[in-house]
Amino acid sequence: MADENQLPIITHRQQVAKSALFGIEQIDLTFSNGEQRQYERMMGSGRGAVMIVPMIDDETLLLVREYCAGTHSYLLGFPKGLIDEGELAEQAANRELQEEIGYGSEQMHQISEMMMAPAFFNAKMTIFLAKNLYSSELEGDEPEPLEVVSWPIKDYKELLQQTDFTEARSIAALMLVRDLLAV
Repeated sequence: MADENQLPIITHRQQVAKSALFGIEQIDLTFSNGEQRQYERMMGSGRGAVMIVPMIDDETLLLVREYCAGTHSYLLGFPKGLIDEGELAEQAANRELQEEIGYGSEQMHQISEMMMAPAFFNAKMTIFLAKNLYSSELEGDEPEPLEVVSWPIKDYKELLQQTDFTEARSIAALMLVRDLLAV
């Protein structure tokens, strides 16, 4: 029987497509049991991304409603964005807060790292809880102003029922913060 923890060997890799956001790489694999397969995976920048759960006070979350091209809809979620070259994840989180909701954070706590669709994508997202917010705006890359929505964390179950709060990463971040704060 093959060793279940032995990673397959990549015998060949080739980039088959590229866009401004990611490339598609085709990889040939040989598994420990001798089976060979060809997979395709999306390759991001390798720097990762951040998502921030901002709390304007001890009881209130801030979310953004923004256009999502993948679903051609407006969805409610937490501020997020890519880590720029030369930035640490915490710096990117504070920058994204200022760009998307007009606040910076004096108290940024990393609460988790998660993979986004690891079967097909190498991207990692770091989740932060942001507290002690202060007013500070930076110009972002959004094509239109984002709607900032306040939500009492004690009402998280109602948030989960909102038809526009469906992004898995935001739901996971909400549950992590709920558990951390013992709501």
